[in-house]
Amino acid sequence: MFDSLADRLGEVFEHLTKRGALTESDVGKALREVRIALLEADVALSVVKKFIDQVKERAVGAEVLNSITPGQMVIKVVHDHLVQMLGSDLVPVTLGANPPGVVMLVGLQGSGKTTTAAKLGLRFKTRDHKNTLMASLDVNRPAAQEQLLLLGRQAGVDTLPVVQGQLPLAIAERAVQAARLGGYDALILDTAGRLHINDALMNELTELVNVTQPIETLLVADSLTGQDAVKIADGFHRRVGLTGLVLTRVDGDGRGGAALSVRSVTGCPIKLIGVGENLEALEDFHPERIASRLLGMGDVVSLVEKAQATIEHDEAEKLAAKLGKGQFDFEDLAVQIAQIRKMGGMEGMLALLPGIAKIKKKMAVGRVDERQLSHQEAIIRSMTLNERRNAKLLNSSRKRRIASGSGTTIQEVNRLLKQQKDMSTMMKRATKMGKKGLMPSALPNVLPPGFPTP
Repeated sequence: MFDSLADRLGEVFEHLTKRGALTESDVGKALREVRIALLEADVALSVVKKFIDQVKERAVGAEVLNSITPGQMVIKVVHDHLVQMLGSDLVPVTLGANPPGVVMLVGLQGSGKTTTAAKLGLRFKTRDHKNTLMASLDVNRPAAQEQLLLLGRQAGVDTLPVVQGQLPLAIAERAVQAARLGGYDALILDTAGRLHINDALMNELTELVNVTQPIETLLVADSLTGQDAVKIADGFHRRVGLTGLVLTRVDGDGRGGAALSVRSVTGCPIKLIGVGENLEALEDFHPERIASRLLGMGDVVSLVEKAQATIEHDEAEKLAAKLGKGQFDFEDLAVQIAQIRKMGGMEGMLALLPGIAKIKKKMAVGRVDERQLSHQEAIIRSMTLNERRNAKLLNSSRKRRIASGSGTTIQEVNRLLKQQKDMSTMMKRATKMGKKGLMPSALPNVLPPGFPTP
């Protein structure tokens, strides 16, 4: 997300911070580069002009040019205005005080509404503990209603039974009645895809809004559409009064122009972003955190939240107990690999760390490959229970069997064995340091999940 823009901005500001005193000319040159970077990221021209004007007004002031670290002050000014452009504060999805709270998803066909409906249903169920019902109002796309039914089963969220031949308005009325009678806290309505310039379909959407009275009317927009996302959002907002937006496929959008433009142009807050195909891959949109990522400051808060959401407390307790005894076997390694994959893999985790852009090239040279995690999982699964718990059993014939069963090579098996041995040795040393009181008291707060505290 925002990779290309973050790289460009990183280059601009790295050059700026290397200089001591700054002149107005230095700041002007840097802001010209920022303007080009934003335009290349597909940010709307009107938004770029307004942004640069606001930043320049503060960046060439005495407060910046005469400060001890003028380069850092310019970055702070840009950061503050990025946050302002993105909406300043998190605006969460709300369900209102009187259940069922109706959430209607609208947008173009293929923007990801049905998948987003299932993600949102799972989110309401697991995070907010809300009894949720989902209903598909899409009678135009073949098997659209069946798709939501299938996704509902995967998420463990109830879905309104399909009645063949029923029109969207009748389905909506039945869904609202079912949600009320069933005692549901939330009702998610997945509408058919439509163009904002199609009067007939937009009139139908207006009727659906009038009948269901949604608390939230969310536009689901594909971030890869760039400038078109802004036009689409503006068109829907004029017709049905959007309460917010959900940007999908953000993980595949290296430019990020839609996110930077849509809030500024429409005034509608971005509430959620889709960051993957998994049903858990739906995140709150935090303007300040996004601005920090863009400027290479990382997003440690999001990383911690991901860790808290994915780490199983019982597994962490078991691992802590074993590590306290200096034990770390392949079963423990498998748990750690699974947790890394849940958190978005190594690339997803590293993207949230400060200053990571500076070492991306070194990582590329070192050939850090996400597929290694899959290979390692396959190798561990090909071991017997005894082999996982006691690596000393792995002789040559067992290694050949494991390599064959996992579709890997003996060299990869040996590499994983060395990794497990090294990690086990490191854990034993760290545990001893903790027991002797050599470990700083603040260090346990930043140790990996399940690591024993001294």
